[in-house]
Amino acid sequence: MEYFIQQVINGLTLGSIYGLIAIGYTMVYGIIGMINFAHGDIFMLGAFMALIVFLAVVSILGSVPVGLALFLMIVLMMVVAMCLTSLWSWTIERVAYRPLRGSFRLAPLITAIGVSIALSNFVQVTQGPRNKPIPQLINSNFTVFGTGITISLKQIIIIVVTSVLLAAFWYLVNRTSLGRAQRACEQDRKMAALLGINVDRTISMTFVMGAALAAVAGTLYLMYYGVISFSDGFIPGVKAFTAAVLGGIGSLPGAVIGGLLIGLIEALWSAYFSIDYKDVAAFSILAIVLIFMPSGILGRPEVEKV
Repeated sequence: MEYFIQQVINGLTLGSIYGLIAIGYTMVYGIIGMINFAHGDIFMLGAFMALIVFLAVVSILGSVPVGLALFLMIVLMMVVAMCLTSLWSWTIERVAYRPLRGSFRLAPLITAIGVSIALSNFVQVTQGPRNKPIPQLINSNFTVFGTGITISLKQIIIIVVTSVLLAAFWYLVNRTSLGRAQRACEQDRKMAALLGINVDRTISMTFVMGAALAAVAGTLYLMYYGVISFSDGFIPGVKAFTAAVLGGIGSLPGAVIGGLLIGLIEALWSAYFSIDYKDVAAFSILAIVLIFMPSGILGRPEVEKV
C-alpha cells in the first residue's frame, strides 16, 4: 500500500506539469478552434529561458545560497521565463497564425507543425544538441510519520503551484472583463466583434496566457528533473494534448484533470508493469474514454452554428 501511495504522489506531480501545458491547448482551441501543436515547444522554450536565467545569475553571484535567495532564484526563473516565452508566443500568433485565421482549417494546422519544427531547430542551433543539466536546486524530502512514504519539497511546490494557477485562471476567465471577452469569442467571434470586443487582442492575450503557463511548467520540469533538451517539447506536448482531449478540450478544470489522469496512468503502469508500454496504456485509456464519452470527461458537445 505504501508503494502504491508513493506512485500516486509521483503521478500527481507529473500530471500537474501536463495539466499546466494542457491549459494552453484548451484555451486556444476553445476560442479559435485550432490545435496549437507548437505549444509543446513553447513549453521547452520556457524551460530553456529558465535555464539561461539560472546560469546568468550563478555567473554573476558565483553561487546560490540556500533559503530566501534560493526561493527568489526560482521565482525569478519563472517570471523571466513567463515574460520572454509570452513574447515569443505573441509574435508567433501575429506572424504565423493570424494571417491564416480565415483560411481553410488545414492551413493553421500545417503552420503550427512548421512553427514547432522551427522552434525546435532554433533551440538546437543556438543552445546545442546535448542535454543541459543544472544542479538540484531543492533536495529536501519529508517522510510521512509512521510510514515509508516520502514526498519531496519539489513535488509539493509543483502541486501547489498548479493548484494556485488553476484557481487564478479560473477566476480570470469567469470573473474578469478579459475572461468575458474570451467566452464571448468562444461562442461567436463575429457577434463579439459587433458588440465592441477586440477579437484580435483577445486571441493574442489567450496565446500569451497559455505560453505563460507553459513557461511555468517548463521551469517546474527543469527544477524537478534537473535537465532539459531541445527535443523535450514533443513528448510532453503530445501528452498534454492528450490530457486536454481526455479532460474535455475547452474546459480548464478538465485539462488539469486529464493531466493528472495521464500522470497517474504513467506512474502506476511503470510501477506494476513494463515501463516500455506506459505510453500505450495512456493512449489506450484515452481511446476507451472517447468511445463512451466523445467530448471528454468535462467537455461539452460541440453545437453547430447555422
